[in-house]
Formats: sequence, structure tokens, C-alpha cells
Amino acid sequence: MAGLALSIQLSRLGYSVILLEKEQYPFHKVCGEYISLESWDFLHELGVDLTGMNVPIITKLQISSANGILLEQTLPLGGFGISRYKLDNVLVQIARDAGVDVRENTKVNDIIFSNDRFIIDTSSKQYQVRFAAGCFGKRSNLDIKWKRSFVSATKNRLNNYVGVKYHIHSNFPADTIALHNFKNGYCGIVKIDDEKYNLCYLSTADNLKKNNGDIKKMEQSILYQNPHLKKIMSECEYLFRSPLTISQISFDKKSLFENHVLMTGDAAGMITPLCGNGMSMALHGSKIAAAGIHDFLRSAISRQELEKKYTLQWNREFAHRMLTGRRIQRLFGSKWATNLLITLLRPFPKLVKLLVNKTHGKSF
Repeated sequence: MAGLALSIQLSRLGYSVILLEKEQYPFHKVCGEYISLESWDFLHELGVDLTGMNVPIITKLQISSANGILLEQTLPLGGFGISRYKLDNVLVQIARDAGVDVRENTKVNDIIFSNDRFIIDTSSKQYQVRFAAGCFGKRSNLDIKWKRSFVSATKNRLNNYVGVKYHIHSNFPADTIALHNFKNGYCGIVKIDDEKYNLCYLSTADNLKKNNGDIKKMEQSILYQNPHLKKIMSECEYLFRSPLTISQISFDKKSLFENHVLMTGDAAGMITPLCGNGMSMALHGSKIAAAGIHDFLRSAISRQELEKKYTLQWNREFAHRMLTGRRIQRLFGSKWATNLLITLLRPFPKLVKLLVNKTHGKSF
């Protein structure tokens, strides 16, 4: 999403832009598919007709502990639900219309910086470009090839997660996003487009290992211990033949540049999904990146100045949110702690709103 938004902005500024995508649009991605309303105006500026798409507006939050204690809260800002399958496909059409050269089914093998230019080696050919941005999501072959620090970090409660996603039909309230906790994980549900719901959960890899790698067995033995999850997952209609999955998810701190390649979106840093703000951060990050890249390409600032400026702006906007997200993630890491936390938070709605506000921003 960050790459699509960035490519549209730079192409409209008059630059020749190539977008390299290893998949073919449209395709599904493991994602919570909830976007804070802080991104509404920006998406409209890009050309996404959210009003015409009649996206469901989310105004309420539910959080339950692993044993079913329920907290309900009005969201301070709110958001909307939309599938990545639909939104990314709309954005790629806008990108093509803006003049972006979209190369699908193209895997990037390496990016080498030499003589103030980048050589991009792909599965089809090599490209030489003046500027390169990495918008490749949670984990990529490039992360491993470049030996980025978070890849080699010791396994801990922030970097060894498995993500599982379904689209379902459900009678869950259309104006509500829920986060239902279970032992060493949590599950989100939100209404998206075409009368569907997204059900996506994050679990430690250890939960899956203890169930012999069997997702259904893990769901029944661990997720179903939360009565709210048991009701939703046992009564809904599943729309995928099998779930989408992703492994080795990390919330450890990431570098914003690697060999002068600018990182944005989840490649720059991934906020914990329970904060529900990853897609807004990706979109906002692309706007910050586009302004800096524009200044560099029109020779208003040097590459070194761009890297310093982008780092300062990115950290000013997101570093505190990321830190808050990691702290909240740790609080939700164990069954007893989650039960205690939600019990303590229930009488204090202002405190809940404060925590939500600390992981969200303003319209950009």
C-alpha cells in the first residue's frame, strides 16, 4: 500500500516511476483491513472514492480478555473497513492512470547502490534508477539478503508471530471492530466491503508448534477458550478454502535506510496490529517520503540531507506510536495479564481513549 501511494504521488509530480510487484493484482494479503479515519482525506486526494464505495464506518471498539471479560468503547476518531484485495486494486489502477510503469510478477533479487545510482536486479531484467524505495511489507527476501538487524534478532515476544486471515460472513455488528484475546495472541474482526467481514489473528509461533502445526487444531484448543471467539468462529461462514498465513512477523525496531534505499510502510517499522493503525501509518509514511524524494530529485537537498530529514520526520510522527504499541503488545502477551488489564480498564473509558489516541494521529 505504501508503494502504491508513493508511486502515484511521485508520478503526479512528473517523475518516471517503476513499481515492481512480485504478485499479480488483485490479490489478498494478511492484514487487519481497518483504516483510521485520519487517512480518509489523503485517500480521496489519491483518487479513491471511498464514499462511492460505501465502505462501512466503524465507530465502536470491543476488547475481550482470554476468559471473555468484555470492554466496549466508542472510538475517539473511528475508521472504516475495506479489503486489501479491493483497495490495492483500486490504487494500482490509479497508479497506471497516473503514468506509473507497473511490473507485476517481478521479484526483486537485490538493490545495489553504486556511483550515486541504484542497480535493481529482478527476476526479469536489471534497472538503473536515481532513487529506490523499499515498500515490501512485513518481511522480504531483501531483509534476509541485507541481513537487516530485526531478521537476526533473538526470538522474543515481539518477533516470533504467525498471522492468519479469513474472510467470513457473520452477523457481527457492522459499526464495531473487535479485538478478542486468547493465550499468547489476539484476533480482530471488522466488516469490510461486499457484506463480508475480515477475521485476522496473531499468535505466537509456539501456539502453532504445540498443536503440531495444525491451524484448525490450534483454533479449537486455544482461540475457542475465549467464548466470544468460539461463538464467532463456530457460527460464521468461511469464504476462503484455506486461510492466508504469514510467519516470522516482527515488531522489533527497523532501520529507515539500507544502503541508501528508503524504507516506508511495514518495511520501515510495523506497529502491533492491536493498535489498528498500520495502514494509516503506511499511507502517511508515503506522503512524508514523497515530499523528501521530490526535494532530492529536483536538487533542493542532497541525498544525505534527505535521509536525515526523512528520519527526523518519520520518528516525529511514528516513533512514539510504535513504542506505545510495543508496550501494549507486552501487556497483552499473557492470559492472566490480559484478564487483569481489561478488568482494570473497564471502569475508565477515558484511559482507553487515551491509549487509542497514543497509537493514532491526525488527518494528514
